[in-house]
Amino acid sequence: MDLEQWFDKGMTSKDYIEDMSVHKENTETIRKNFSIPEEDIEVLNQLGDHSLRVIAITEDWCGDAMLNVPILLKVAEAANLDVRMILRDEHLELMDQYLTNGTSRAIPVFIFIDREGNEKLVWGPRAPMVKKIVDDERAKLPPRDHELFPEKQKEMIQRLNSQYSEDKEVWQEVYESLKTSLVQSVLM
Repeated sequence: MDLEQWFDKGMTSKDYIEDMSVHKENTETIRKNFSIPEEDIEVLNQLGDHSLRVIAITEDWCGDAMLNVPILLKVAEAANLDVRMILRDEHLELMDQYLTNGTSRAIPVFIFIDREGNEKLVWGPRAPMVKKIVDDERAKLPPRDHELFPEKQKEMIQRLNSQYSEDKEVWQEVYESLKTSLVQSVLM
């Protein structure tokens, strides 16, 4: 199946958010409270001239999706990009074409396509600074076979979700990574 067909198969962001059951409140909080810097509006308008569309591979239980999807939607709004959501767990055949490090089904993954359905950019699952935060947190965990691993991992996920939903510097890092990737791939 080509990317054009995947785009057509995806749900709208409105439907995705309405159907959320896990991170809906935090997703909407980020979307409401994050804003595009005024000085970037012009460059995002230029992106809009390229008629890009976005396929977002996501799931509502994912903390990284909770952080990245609302920022993508703000960028899409400013750049007039149409976004469609594909649920990873229902569409592994697409997900498996976009594995992180060739092995991990990490999400979200944002696939930017042009008018003809050609891939222009793939972004995700994390901005570099967010990856460092997660890597640093994981380094503190006991080994997987340790009896405390499940408890400590759960605590780590709670800390990350809290930081993701409250830390505007993290939001800005995600935005800058996404914007820079788009500008380099499309406008340069």
